[in-house]
Amino acid sequence: MKATADSQANRRDSSPPYLLALEDKLATYLPAEQIGRVRRAYEVGALAHEGQTRKSGEPYITHPVAVASILAELGMDAETIIAAILHDTLEDTHLSAEELTGEFGSTVSELVDGVTKLDQLQFKSRQEAAAESFRKMLLAMARDLRVILIKLADRLHNMRTLGSMVPASRRRIALETLEIYAPIAQRLGMNRFKSELQDLGFRAMYPDRHRVIASRIRTAIGNRREAMAKIEAALDARLDAEGVPHRTISRIKSPYSIYRKMRAEQKSFAQVMDVYGFRVVVDSVMNCYLALGAVHSLFKPLDGRFRDFIAIPKANGYQSLHTVLFGPFSEPIEIQIRTEDMDAVADRGVAAHWAYKNDSAPANSAQSRAREWLSGLVDEQNRTPSSLEFIESVKVDLFPDEVYLFTPRGQILALPRNATALDFAYAVHTDVGSHAVAARVDKKLAPLRTRLSSGQSVEIITAPSAVPSTQWLEWVVSAKARTAIRHFLKRLQHEDAIELGHRMLDRAMDTLGASLEVLPPDQLARYLEDNKLRALEDLLADIALGNRTAGQVARSLLQLHDEASAGQSLHPVEKILITGAERGVLSFGNCCHPVPGDEIMGYLSAGKGIVVHRLECPNMPEFRKSPERCVEIAWDTSVSGDYRVELRIIVANKPGVLAQVAAAVAKANSNIENVEYKERDLMSATLLFTIEVANRKHLADVMRGVRRLAVVNTVYRHPV
Repeated sequence: MKATADSQANRRDSSPPYLLALEDKLATYLPAEQIGRVRRAYEVGALAHEGQTRKSGEPYITHPVAVASILAELGMDAETIIAAILHDTLEDTHLSAEELTGEFGSTVSELVDGVTKLDQLQFKSRQEAAAESFRKMLLAMARDLRVILIKLADRLHNMRTLGSMVPASRRRIALETLEIYAPIAQRLGMNRFKSELQDLGFRAMYPDRHRVIASRIRTAIGNRREAMAKIEAALDARLDAEGVPHRTISRIKSPYSIYRKMRAEQKSFAQVMDVYGFRVVVDSVMNCYLALGAVHSLFKPLDGRFRDFIAIPKANGYQSLHTVLFGPFSEPIEIQIRTEDMDAVADRGVAAHWAYKNDSAPANSAQSRAREWLSGLVDEQNRTPSSLEFIESVKVDLFPDEVYLFTPRGQILALPRNATALDFAYAVHTDVGSHAVAARVDKKLAPLRTRLSSGQSVEIITAPSAVPSTQWLEWVVSAKARTAIRHFLKRLQHEDAIELGHRMLDRAMDTLGASLEVLPPDQLARYLEDNKLRALEDLLADIALGNRTAGQVARSLLQLHDEASAGQSLHPVEKILITGAERGVLSFGNCCHPVPGDEIMGYLSAGKGIVVHRLECPNMPEFRKSPERCVEIAWDTSVSGDYRVELRIIVANKPGVLAQVAAAVAKANSNIENVEYKERDLMSATLLFTIEVANRKHLADVMRGVRRLAVVNTVYRHPV
């Protein structure tokens, strides 16, 4: 026994100080057997990283041990600490996943794999590699939250030691930290991590701005220390008198939060710093409300500045009472009131109480909310093939503020700030969003683009015939809604493209005296195989989207069928008729704004499909230089939809003219999209109206109504 104790003492004597510091932290909450496993992980990691150094010149193993030490401060379990020590081994050393599993178990191996970046050689760019690695990490994080905790600790230590990197790398890593990792820490309720990541990121991105603001904060705190002490003493005295056990902490804003507020609200430093902040921590929820009453009786509360995040927690599980009081020095006092447990969750979020958690123990509020968010991300990434698009949608979803809304049954939904009724519809269910036509906000009818405020009750009105449109993308701010709308539009575009591509190929085949139906199936299959296409539908969609021309495809198919068929007499070309319903693969040129009734031609643009132009379009001579991309089209007898057109109107320069012209346009049942003054002098002005009409006759009615106005000199379509 004595020999064992002596050998352990010798091992400690020969161990580096950073490992001993880690073991001392772990000894406060882990048994000796688990600390022995952590030491074994260090031995394996140190051997694997032997000879590797950081940019600062230190042995590389100091970094993973520092990451493990950060997690030990959170009280994380042994598996997380071991995985943190080994987190770079799969990426940077000869160690394999099988070896990790054999030595430390499958859980550790899966955690290490979750934080391991993908091989950059697989991708076209650093951005694509980073995006795909981020997607992989989020999926691993959905299976086990500890993956992101290791990654955040890794990023935090990298940010603390960023000084040894070259300036360009510092800025790139800092920007990624501010855009991705700090918001993720906030979304998981880990305010301590979020604040330090933001501050370090701000310092690396804008060192001069950080230095100036930090210096001014120190000066301001020194000047107001006496006032803060008096307010704190008054709060303590009143709470003691009410018999509320508590502790009071003064809060200081960070340089980054001050900088962001100055920019967002266009305020000076003095205006941002004119608030005193305090946190009151009590022992029970009941005492939170007793403390609220006590502070309200001490200083008058400001109307409309009370928020109850205990009854309605934030999306990241944060709970607290927030109130703003009119203080003794004629400046506002911000006070947060919460329990010890709420304070731990606010500080550590999903990591709070992890050491005491097992699978049967209930998750804390931050963990429950995080799992809901992650399951939504998993569903979203399944519908988003592009990693770059997915990471952008995740950035959109990492909003710092939320609005809290009620369904008709009283359920609470949290949505990003500036969310609309359409965002709410998609939050209820994707099918509700896709068939939404209007909303009732606080029982009053409202359009889907209506922006919502916290506390409102929202009911969505649906119709089976309603479907998403491209305009909906301008109305939504939540990632779930944006992804669902894009998914629908892509599917619609694909279906429209197949149908239009079929018509284009039929016409091209008919011109060559043949048809798709008489082509032997094996010849068609050979063409598809030669061109790496899975099915005929993919070929037809490619034609409609302009990636292949119908004429070239028709000639290639006929050459496979019969070399002589290309010499048959050509049939007269029939125009493809369009109804306006093909908007998934049709667009209308902004250079000439065609409307039903105009003589038109289509021009195939790769990836966009057919762009419709008027024959009078000023760009037509240029299009004619590529005849293989020109498509003979015409309007069908029945055409649906509204079409944008521009009117140039020369008017007398008098007060009220714009209103008169707008009223005349509206009277002709046309919607005005935009108005701008192009030219103006003492006598006249030229207005450019962008309006929507159903067809050429509707346009003529609008122009006739405008022309009748006494203040109008000339009205004509632009371009002529």
